[in-house]
Amino acid sequence: MGFFSRLFKLREQDPASPETTWAVEDNGSELVLDPEDAALLMTELDIDAAIASHERWTLRLQDMVSGRSQEVMRPERVCLDDRCDLGRWLYGTGRVRLGSYPAFGMLVARHRYFHLQAAEVVAAYRAGDGPKAQALLKGSCRHASNQVVLLLKELKRGLGR
Repeated sequence: MGFFSRLFKLREQDPASPETTWAVEDNGSELVLDPEDAALLMTELDIDAAIASHERWTLRLQDMVSGRSQEVMRPERVCLDDRCDLGRWLYGTGRVRLGSYPAFGMLVARHRYFHLQAAEVVAAYRAGDGPKAQALLKGSCRHASNQVVLLLKELKRGLGR
């Protein structure tokens, strides 16, 4: 079962089984979205579009570091994780709907970390340290980006889409 999927479905365990890891009375604390709530959440965020938009960020950074772009990025702006489409949703409607759940907090934290890593790439490139920018892009920035995409895919799967 996926990371977010655990949040959106009741745990299907037999209360009489010795393998059960939760108490029946604990199940009320699970986040259970009915199909209407899940559909509403899906209309508020197009997860596929959010993934594509996020991946375009990575491509923009790659183009900058490789010299294929004349775009001027500023680290003090790139580090702002609430300015992109996904960030606006995470700090707005997403926080209202899912903000009390630890998995959502992890998505916010991973998204923030991605923007900080992207800003480090930009700062290194602007300082004239292309090899460092390239290493950051291929290392911590790519890792952070992959985590955001995986968490978004898990969210999508958890919503049943």
